[in-house]
Amino acid sequence: MLRIAGITYSVEGRPLFEGASATIPAGHKVGLVGRNGTGKTTLFRLIRGELALEGGEITLPARARIGGVAQEVPSSATSLLDTVLAADAERAALLAEAETATDPHRIAEVQGRLADIDAWSAEGRASAILKGLGFDAAAQARPCSDFSGGWRMRVALAGVLFAQPDYLLLDEPTNYLDLEGALWLEQYLARYPHTVLIISHDRGLLNRAVQGILHLDARKLTYWTGPYDQFARQMAERRAVQAAEAKKQEARRAHLQSFVDRFKAKASKAVQAQSRVKMLERMTPITAPEEAKRQVFTFPAPEALSPPIISVDGAATGYGGPPVLRKLTLRIDQDDRIALLGRNGEGKSTLSKLLAGKLRAEGGKLVRHSKLRIGYFAQHQVDELRVEETPLQHVQRLRPDEGQPRLRARLAGFGLTADQAETPVGRLSGGQKARLSLLLATIDAPHLLILDEPTNHLDMESREALVEALTEYAGAVILVSHDMHLLGLVADRLWLVKGGEVHPYAQDLETYRAQLLSGEDQPKAPAKPAPKPRAAGRDAIAALRAEVRRCEDRLAKLNAMRDRLAAKLAEPALYEDARAGELATWNAKYAEVMEGLDRAEALWLAAQERLEAAA
Repeated sequence: MLRIAGITYSVEGRPLFEGASATIPAGHKVGLVGRNGTGKTTLFRLIRGELALEGGEITLPARARIGGVAQEVPSSATSLLDTVLAADAERAALLAEAETATDPHRIAEVQGRLADIDAWSAEGRASAILKGLGFDAAAQARPCSDFSGGWRMRVALAGVLFAQPDYLLLDEPTNYLDLEGALWLEQYLARYPHTVLIISHDRGLLNRAVQGILHLDARKLTYWTGPYDQFARQMAERRAVQAAEAKKQEARRAHLQSFVDRFKAKASKAVQAQSRVKMLERMTPITAPEEAKRQVFTFPAPEALSPPIISVDGAATGYGGPPVLRKLTLRIDQDDRIALLGRNGEGKSTLSKLLAGKLRAEGGKLVRHSKLRIGYFAQHQVDELRVEETPLQHVQRLRPDEGQPRLRARLAGFGLTADQAETPVGRLSGGQKARLSLLLATIDAPHLLILDEPTNHLDMESREALVEALTEYAGAVILVSHDMHLLGLVADRLWLVKGGEVHPYAQDLETYRAQLLSGEDQPKAPAKPAPKPRAAGRDAIAALRAEVRRCEDRLAKLNAMRDRLAAKLAEPALYEDARAGELATWNAKYAEVMEGLDRAEALWLAAQERLEAAA
């Protein structure tokens, strides 16, 4: 159990927590939510003991392991798979000790502990996690130095998931994932065997992967059971009741004060007036809930252009080698709202760059309207902001002829306050940097706005404001995002990028989600009737099923044999000098069984694939 009791903490004189308390039951999955800048990440640092509390205490079970993604994996020659395996420090230490230990009792303890933590299946588990996060078998064997910072963040996430700490603290993990990876993470966290505390503004994740919501607001913590939508509903109801009570009390106060003002000078009413004064003094004020500061995005409206604004006919594009995308035949009008779907690496970003004019079309024809202006937002642009400059200086560089009031009005139109306008970018939150980048991308009133993961680092209120702004926007929108809530509310057309081509997707987002989770990315065509008689087909399938059962029986026997041998090898007496020959025999038997187990697993997989293909 994680217990937070009356904690107090301030940053540069600004209080983040004042007597905040909460209790997280062991094994629960909890989403930590609150506005940008309220102290969510700071709370994680306090839990990990990286910061010292000013008051109160945070208690965890003795020897509890706390894990989280602090920074990206360093660039090195170590493969991705080995990097993830090394994240389990206990396993790595035990394996190293097993190579050098000489004491029979200690050797037995090490072997027993390795069996307890299922060390021998570690490579398979690590590989499965990496695959879920977008790394195929070939990528897993490549060194970390081959990948960019964003991809190394995924490796760091894979490492902490593999280590399975008792308390898993994740800070916006979906910011580094595509839609497929985000959906995989949802399922993984829902099955995670220990306590999870996750900072996220992803509605899908908070609705499907957590059991409760920890709300940070007004320097206090409140724990709500249930998913995010239930929490949002309860909060709205609570605020409505509180606002009604505050209104009733204000009317009562006004009535009492009116009586006092009217009769306080009259001797005949002096006692009654004094009584009401005392009633006013005793009345505990009910504070109306503070209205959330309205988060806004104000996109400038472009003039209307004749359709189409972009037309592509038979074009291809790439990066100098073989084309990444080919046979492109597309049309975009100014009122289009298009979401790009597709697995990681299929070419969604490549298509975005082609439409934005950052890549050339090869062959075919691509025609843009002569007056077309394009706004392009991608996460790397947030990282390329000048950290030493203020938002005001960034905007001033693009609009040198505009006065200070107009520049500040532009910043305010994207929710950046007067104080934030004068703050160096390096000190702004991730959400504030994203707002600034969106402002810079749209400052020319583009007719086409291309957004690649625009919701990263934005809180819930900001995401809702972005949805509203995009809905009202008078230009075309191309969206790439793992936020299905955003896609569902904004997009009215879906394009699937697959196999080097782009085609309209006829199904809806829920269907696409189900296909991703099942390992597909488009509906299967109805199976054609087999030319062979049905009886023969049934016989063949029955034979394949029997083969799968035989493989499963073989695996079960080998696993049982492996367990017996592991138990035998864990006996301390076996490691006495007098039994060296016997030890060698048992080790050889164990090696034979493990080799047989590998072959049996390969045979089972092959049989399973043949059965699935025939079914």
